[in-house]
Amino acid sequence: MDLSLPPRVTPRAFERLAEINAAADAPKALRVAVEGGGCSGFQYNIDLDEPAEGDLILEGDGQKVVVDEVSLPFLSNAVIDFSEELIGARFVIENPNATSSCGCGTSFSI
Repeated sequence: MDLSLPPRVTPRAFERLAEINAAADAPKALRVAVEGGGCSGFQYNIDLDEPAEGDLILEGDGQKVVVDEVSLPFLSNAVIDFSEELIGARFVIENPNATSSCGCGTSFSI
């Protein structure tokens, strides 16, 4: 893992977050975290939250995506995107550090 490369956020992900926040009473950041668990060893947790001290804050389109210090090494050089398909719409992570992942794309191993 090359820890010097932070994750990146696509314009499409920032646009979708802006749409979500436009409908919210209080706009929030999109928090992307890595936790132990899932069928492959680690899983992504994506939620709306306030930035916290020590978070990496990625900004674009007037929006914020945050990654905590513990999750950052697992997301080095990853791409945070938004996908809209017939089966549904969701934020997705393209993670070059993952050696394998489950079919749903929410868990992975390194």
